[in-house]
Parts: sequence; C-alpha cells; structure tokens
Amino acid sequence: MAPLTSGKTRPVRLADIAKAAGVSHGTASNVFARPEIVREEVRERVKAAAEAMGYGGPDPKGRLLRAGKVNAIGVATAEPLSYFFDDPFARVMMASISQACDATGAGISLVSAANNEQLAWNIQSALVDGFIVFCVDGGSRLVELARERKLPFVALDLDSDDDEAVAAIGVDNIAGAGLAARHLTELGHRRFAVLALPCADDGFGPTTQAQVEMALYSGTRDRLRGYFAELARVDIDVSKVPIYETVNDEESVWAGLDHIFAGAKTPTAILAMSDRIALHALDWLRQHDITVPGDVSIVGFDGVPEGAVSKPPLTTIAQPIAEMGRLAVKAILENDGTFSRQSLPVDLVVRASSGPSPA
Repeated sequence: MAPLTSGKTRPVRLADIAKAAGVSHGTASNVFARPEIVREEVRERVKAAAEAMGYGGPDPKGRLLRAGKVNAIGVATAEPLSYFFDDPFARVMMASISQACDATGAGISLVSAANNEQLAWNIQSALVDGFIVFCVDGGSRLVELARERKLPFVALDLDSDDDEAVAAIGVDNIAGAGLAARHLTELGHRRFAVLALPCADDGFGPTTQAQVEMALYSGTRDRLRGYFAELARVDIDVSKVPIYETVNDEESVWAGLDHIFAGAKTPTAILAMSDRIALHALDWLRQHDITVPGDVSIVGFDGVPEGAVSKPPLTTIAQPIAEMGRLAVKAILENDGTFSRQSLPVDLVVRASSGPSPA
C-alpha cells in the first residue's frame, strides 16, 4: 500500500497523525520524543496511524535547530575524504577527536570536497556546532569558509601565521626541526638532504631555500628554517643541501630520492618533514640496498604509531597529536570566546633509523 498524504502534494505532518489517532499534537509528539510518559494504548494507536500514513517521525534536523545546538562537531579539510583514513597523522588525530567526542556524547561530521565550490557548500550545509579545521592544505580557504558560518572553529596546523585572531592549535615547527637536525649533527653527519612538505599546490620537484621561503605553507617554511639554522650553527653550507619538495606520497618521495641519490655526493642524513615521507623513504632505501642507519640516517616529524614499528623503527619529532585533538574538541564544545592560539611542545624520539655518520 502506497503511503498516504493529507493532500496531493503536501507530505504527512505530525498534526495529521494526531488527528487520525484522535489525540492532541503534544501527545503525538511525545510518542516520538518521550514515549515513556504516554500510555501504551495511546502509543500503539499513534504508531498505527503513523505507519498507515507512511510517517517516519519528526525531522530530527528541525528539532535540533529549534534547540539551538546539535551536539556535533564538523571536522573539515580541503583534502579528499580518504585523507582522514589514509594519512597516519590524520588517523591519530581523528582517533583522539573521536574519543573526546565519545566522552561528551557529541557526534562528528566529516567535511571535505574535491573542489572549492563543493567544499563551500558542504561547510555551509553541515549541521554542526563548530568546526575543527585541518589546515594541511588550503587552510586559508577553510578558515574563510568557517568564518562565514559564524560558528566557533579551531584550526589545526594552520598554514598561515598572518591572522593572530584565528583560534589555532599547533607546535613550534622551527624548534622541532632544529631538534631533528641537531640530533644528526651530534652524530657526526655533515652531508644532508631535505625531503620537504609541499610549498604550494603546483606539484613536486627539486626546490631551493629561496623558493621555500616563499612557500604558501608556513609549516614547510618553518621546518626548513629550523633545519638550516641548526646546520649553519655547525658551519654546514646550507646552500649546498639538496631540497626536494614532495606532496607527502610515495610517488613524489621516491622521485625525490631518485634525484638526490643520482648526484656524485650522496647524503648520509635525510631530514623528512613528515613521518609519512620518512616511511616512504625507508621503503625506497631498502629497495636500493642502502642500509639505515649504516649508510644513511633519517629523522621524521609527527610521531605517528607506524614509525614505532617500521623497519628500522623511525627516529622522529613527536607532536602531541592526541592532546591537540582533545583540546580542539574542548575549545568547540566549551566555547566561551576566549580561546586564541596555543603552541604545544614537541619531543625528539630516538629510535634505530638514526646512527653515527659513516663518513
């Protein structure tokens, strides 16, 4: 039997169900929202009328919007939706965000898109109380869209340091990168190469210090600054350190290592701007029979779980990823308008991928 309507085009409403069951609108509403306060006989009569008329219950969006709070957080990125599941950093962050939301009973809405137009629509239409914005790529655009919603938002790993008014949680990339470079120089390394995160959105390939200084993303700029400040401190000519811009994936990392190791003077130490880059590099080095750390040492940046079980286990600069996620959720759910910027400390985690220089 096809669902009935109270007219030719108008959908069935709760008032229609109340009339058909012979009860007040309030009683019919309570059957769906607070059934424990309605007598069983009345509940059954209202449910029977609803079933006969093809009515599935009140629209939850309307009820939530009337309450003024939906008890859900939007987690937004300009990356494809697969980023949340493929990237090791994102997986740890999402696990932390999920745990913090579970503890408060809040829900999560993942917001991403393949293009700017779709992203704008997704952010504008998301039924959430605020946004946690992953600024790994296109962060300025994400911040702009989140502002337009006029909801609380917190940026993670903000890729621009121009707007101090943006609520953001991150780390001191310069200090963290300095720790990585110092660790390797103290092991005697003097021949370095850098596998960099993206500078802009136009591909990957060899780049220079001057080009990185013009990078769209402050994380890339700051990590190179940290590396080179420490290398210069021990009189390494940083102008001769090869830098290869990757897009944080296997193809670009392997292309970078093909380029770097084609030269006459190969590095004994690699500074990788993410653990994901470092893990892809370990695979390339293994396939080319270059031992780690016997021939080459490598240090990553992030502190993702995969680094602890890689072969060999990865030395890295560990960000407090879980704490960042917890603080972001708290900033949204307990928003009082006072949260601004917070920089969390990083730690050098020494494992087996770094050792004394062979030369």
